[in-house]
Parts: sequence; C-alpha cells; structure tokens
Amino acid sequence: MIKKDLHIHSSYCDGNDTVEEIIKHAISLKMETVGILAHSYTPFDEEPCIKEEDIPKFKSEVNSFKVKYQDKINVLLGLERDYFSSCSNLGFDYIIGSVHYLKVNSSYFAIDDTIEKLMEGCKKYFNDDYYALCEEYYSLVSDVVNKTSCSIIGHFDLVTKFNEIYHLWDEKDPRYIASWKKAVDALIPYHIPFEINLGGITRGKKTTPYPSFEIIEYIKSKGGTFILSSDSHNKENILKDFSKYEYLLK
Repeated sequence: MIKKDLHIHSSYCDGNDTVEEIIKHAISLKMETVGILAHSYTPFDEEPCIKEEDIPKFKSEVNSFKVKYQDKINVLLGLERDYFSSCSNLGFDYIIGSVHYLKVNSSYFAIDDTIEKLMEGCKKYFNDDYYALCEEYYSLVSDVVNKTSCSIIGHFDLVTKFNEIYHLWDEKDPRYIASWKKAVDALIPYHIPFEINLGGITRGKKTTPYPSFEIIEYIKSKGGTFILSSDSHNKENILKDFSKYEYLLK
C-alpha cells in the first residue's frame, strides 16, 4: 500500500486547503511522506499559480511544518515548474516539470484550462489541426527536463485532458503516436521517473490516468520508471484510487 503522494496543491496556488490542513489529513491517512507544491509563477497567467511575493512565505511555512510534524510524517517542499516559468528551483526538495501552455509567437494559451480555450487556440494558431498542436506540445514535453531541471516528469500527456469527452483527434492515429513516442525517447536517457497522475480522473475529465495505458507500456518497454500522484487540489483526493492503479508501477 503506497503511503506517499508528492503532487498536492495548497491554497497558495489553485488548491483549496491550507498547508497545515493537508498535513493533518495526510497524518490521518497514516501516510509516510506528503509533498506539498505550488504551481510556479507565470506572469502571463497569474490566476492558477503562486504569487511571486508569496514564494518565500510558502517555503517558510512548509519548512516550519516539517519540524512541527517530523515525529508523525515526512513533509517535503515541492515546486511544479511550468516549461515557460522562470521561477528558481532553489530551496525546494523536488521539482515536477510540466507543460501547461503552448507559445505561438508572443502569445500563450493553456491546453488544460477549458475546452473552449483549447479549441480557440487550435483554430487561431494551428488552423484546427489538432495533430499539429499535439506535435508542438510533445516537442516541449521532450525538452521539459532540460528546461526545468525537474526530478519528476509531470502528467506527460496532459494535452488529452478534454479529448476523451470531445474526441478532438484520434489517439490511435500514427501521426499522434509518433509525436508522443518521440518525446518519450528524448526523456528516457535522463533516468527520471514519469508521473502516473490521477488528477484527470478525480476531476471528472478522464476515466484513465495520465499517461495513457499505451504510453505507460511504451515507457516501460524503454526502461522508464514511474511514481503515482494524485495531483490533488482538495485534501480528500490525496491517495484516492492509489490502490486501484498502483499495479501500474510494477
């Protein structure tokens, strides 16, 4: 039974619970390790991320609770660093590297915010060619370790967040498969674990984890490793469904 979850967001960014509320809930679950992180500051989209001026306070608060609760649980301070963020990695125990945006010329748009924004961005910048959009997304993912110096690769195929419901492209199409395989092949040599992320399931957007089962099997065939994460924005989702999906780590 897994007693560790390193992808939990607090109210410092787009989570709903305070740092201490998360820790107390993790203790009630008899967890061994809880990792609390913030979305790195992105000046072009400030709503979901930590405010730049709050970063020192976030670090200080989590570190103080490390000491306060050290006899009950191991608390880690993390950062989910977006590809386009210039936030420093200094002072964090670990970094999850993620791609949430595409940049075309000087414009950014989020691929996981709303279906409307994704469709608008694809129409405006990719002439409604979702395969071209995915190719651009995976080209960034292939570089995420180099760009962010992360220790965990976050939700590898986040671009599929709305595709299960809206069927914007065929995930069995050779062009799409070639784009994600190219990214996997580029990341494997770093020997950094890929995250099996259950956030899309708990938020009702998907019925399967990120990455897809097909991608997980391909990563395994290349010698890649995984960690299981909740990507929780509500403390009730910490460790949720871990027992159902922990077999994927084997």
